[in-house]
Amino acid sequence: MSDAPAAKPSVLFVCVHNAGRSQMAAAWLTHLAGDRIEVRSAGSAPAADVNPAAVAAMAEAGIDLSAATPKVLTADAVRASDVVITMGCGDTCPVLPGKRYLDWALDDPAGQGLDAVRPIRDEIGRRVRALVDDLLPGRA
Repeated sequence: MSDAPAAKPSVLFVCVHNAGRSQMAAAWLTHLAGDRIEVRSAGSAPAADVNPAAVAAMAEAGIDLSAATPKVLTADAVRASDVVITMGCGDTCPVLPGKRYLDWALDDPAGQGLDAVRPIRDEIGRRVRALVDDLLPGRA
């Protein structure tokens, strides 16, 4: 009666340090979409650790980011993704044909306290919800 399900969409979130915005976005997407969307995050110059304020802000939203680690951006990660969402990495992100690119202008949580990171977390959550609705129409 129905065709085989389409391949699972894949999303890559990129920011410079892969320690704040991209980690929060990946955690939101995993939380909201479960295994229906493949989720990656990376940075052009990854930090040693995820921003503690981002971890704390996500914990307040019921999402555990404590085991996340920053990863280096590779062309293979871009190739393996359908949607690439940049968050301030500028020209360091490889642009490959056939990929959908979005740029989310968001404040950088680096060096910010929890009070400053909460609105960034909430805005990322809103954008990720819209992304889920877009990638999984009728299934979100």
